Amino acid sequence: MAAFSGARGSGPPDEPRPGARVLLTLAGLAVVAGVAIGFVGGAFRWLLAEAEVLQAGIVGWARGVPFGWLVPIAMTAAAAALATLLVVRLAPRAIGSGIQDVEAVQRGEMPPPPLALVPVRVVGGLRSIGSGLVLGREGPTVHMGAALGASAARAARMGDDDVRGMQTSLSGAGLAVAFNAPIAGALFVLEEIARTARLRIVVPTIVSVAVSVACARLIMGDHPDFQVADVADPPLATLPLFVAFGVAVGLVGAGFNGLLIGMMQFFQGTLRRIPRVARAAAIGALVGAALFLDPLTVGGGDALTQLLLAGGEIALPLVVFFFLARLLTGPLSYSAGTPGGIFAPLLALGALLGVAFADVTTWIAPGLGGDLAVAAALVGMSALFAAVVRAPVTGIVLVIELTGVTSVTVPMLLATASAVVVATIIRSPPVYDSLRALLLRGVRP
Repeated sequence: MAAFSGARGSGPPDEPRPGARVLLTLAGLAVVAGVAIGFVGGAFRWLLAEAEVLQAGIVGWARGVPFGWLVPIAMTAAAAALATLLVVRLAPRAIGSGIQDVEAVQRGEMPPPPLALVPVRVVGGLRSIGSGLVLGREGPTVHMGAALGASAARAARMGDDDVRGMQTSLSGAGLAVAFNAPIAGALFVLEEIARTARLRIVVPTIVSVAVSVACARLIMGDHPDFQVADVADPPLATLPLFVAFGVAVGLVGAGFNGLLIGMMQFFQGTLRRIPRVARAAAIGALVGAALFLDPLTVGGGDALTQLLLAGGEIALPLVVFFFLARLLTGPLSYSAGTPGGIFAPLLALGALLGVAFADVTTWIAPGLGGDLAVAAALVGMSALFAAVVRAPVTGIVLVIELTGVTSVTVPMLLATASAVVVATIIRSPPVYDSLRALLLRGVRP
């Protein structure tokens, strides 16, 4: 794909500070777009929650009727096919996560996203994520925020650089709404998308995440996404173990990235002659079968993560089974080409890794305390996020905002840093760098 012409979003290092009038204009646009993504994203989250309740009811009913196993298979296959058809026919850029699209726009490699992708993201995301595919809600909300931000700047006749800047800033608002995590949303813009702290980016980012989360909370409520009881500080003697755990998580993160990219290339290469809608339906059917067997093996993963963070006891073999199942169904679901992200599934995988680590550790040294499982789950969430995305500060703050727990900060810092270093040493590229490269080469699931 040819590079989009125009100035780069990062700007030269000696760029003069914008005047008060420019900042006020950007802040005003951020308020308008922030309100829009706050209510749209909040409604999207509410509808997803209702879709999950409906899905659970249908699966429960299907277990009690003859040949009921066919119901979730057909339901998920049809949902994946419809979501992919919407993308193919109406908004090809609504495919997958959308974060790589936002990064390409910020770097001047693509034009800003059109407003038309917002309804496709909403409907397609509800069909794919709500049906049980292993996808995260943050991909659609990030991309919707970016489209709303760019549209607001275009309507105000801002320059190309500010249009790109507004789409970047509002992408952070989309992430903030997805997880009720305003600080993480702002950090994600600065650490991952823009990789700069220019005032033209910082001011609309801060304003938009604040406004969007306030609006979304009117719909979703003002509370952390995961309810976690008080977690004691892990003993100091466990800190070296958490460093070792971070090393292992870094290797897992590199493996996840390789599996995701490899599976996308397989579907686009070896299976390229099969229509995308048919491929999506086949993937949906496989996920539907897993949904019938055990709902915790598929879906975004919030229910499984909440179970682990609430201290629910799961035997180690079952933890390993859930991890392997979701490790495969996650990249497989993403390869279907429907709207959906990877953050929520990553958090579930990280929590499973943490619980497995705690089980092994307490088996070797029983005196380390009963809170280690929850603490390790929190550490695993931030470390795997950082190893895959390569945004460690965002990962740590995101987990803290998701849970309201700050007592595990020290082991979280050590394990997350270890995971990032290991993933970098073995030359595993950040996942969105790889996805953006595929996007620009025209490789789509």
